Amino acid sequence: MGTPESTQSDPSYTAGDKETLHASLNRMRDAVLSKLEGLDDEQLRRPLTPSGTNLLGLVKHLGSVEYGWFVSTFGGKVEPLWFDPYSDQDMRADQGETTQQIIDFYGRARAAADRTIDERSLDDMGRPDWRDHDVSLRWVLVHMIEETARHAGHMDIVRELIDGAVG
Repeated sequence: MGTPESTQSDPSYTAGDKETLHASLNRMRDAVLSKLEGLDDEQLRRPLTPSGTNLLGLVKHLGSVEYGWFVSTFGGKVEPLWFDPYSDQDMRADQGETTQQIIDFYGRARAAADRTIDERSLDDMGRPDWRDHDVSLRWVLVHMIEETARHAGHMDIVRELIDGAVG
């Protein structure tokens, strides 16, 4: 079975641990954004579970946790948030924000997280404000790959319910 040319040159296949973990996180981040493509504002905000899960709310949540785990945990400055990240407000897109505002927020959170990843080693330790113990950047990278992949899976299901798109 052949491998597409674009994946044969993927540097994460032979990179070191940090680069491989970062590449995996970026693939999941890109998958999240791909679930928004081609949908209108109503579809992006449409709650499709009893808890109100919607595509845009999941992107907002992921921006919030990127800032929390990567930036705040390692002493960085998080931009002022217009919602309470410790409540369900970070899972909902209903505080008067626009679609572009949430997508841009996720982009800024990713960029801030990437700066932390670039500037630190996997063994560097940080302490989340909401925990009573330190965590390594390695642990945070693995955790955020899991978190992002989990929500990308939720988004797969929500997207299929909206317009039948799969994959």
